[in-house]
Amino acid sequence: MVEMTVESVRINLATQQRVVILKATKQERYLFIWIAYAEAYAIAVELQGTTSPRPLTHDLLKNVIEELNAKIVSIVISDLIDEIYYARIVLDVDGRHVEIDSRPSDAIALAVRAKTPIYVEESVLERAGVVPEQNEEPQPPTLRSEMKHEDEEEEEEENLDAYRDFINSLDVLDEFGKD
Repeated sequence: MVEMTVESVRINLATQQRVVILKATKQERYLFIWIAYAEAYAIAVELQGTTSPRPLTHDLLKNVIEELNAKIVSIVISDLIDEIYYARIVLDVDGRHVEIDSRPSDAIALAVRAKTPIYVEESVLERAGVVPEQNEEPQPPTLRSEMKHEDEEEEEEENLDAYRDFINSLDVLDEFGKD
């Protein structure tokens, strides 16, 4: 598993879709998860250090877990099936390991409140993770692929340019909810 942090929550102004961007803590790998408005708001509010006058759903869940003397150990984005991410909330309940199925957006909103680690299974990152820049050191060819041809390198560079253009087209939700 790879530990990740919430790099940002952004909005595509053309489509009004929200995305949470997770970044690996020890490498330049990212994971984009498209999420709904309510969960984007819940994550952004917590990241900005602001509070709601009344507990949001994720605040309520965190409070219930704590009142039941359980501890949120971590959250794990565990799978990606048919373009749908799956997550688990990992709890310690009086020394007993308990895992609860969750949508990743809810699990992330809970993790930022409880200040617990966010992990992503390596298999998920292999399928959906993004590496924005090539390593500067040459990598030896693997058994699955021979050395890259020039046209493949150009295509990879174009893909990286598309990634950069996409990120730059999104607005950070620093002032979430303000039009």
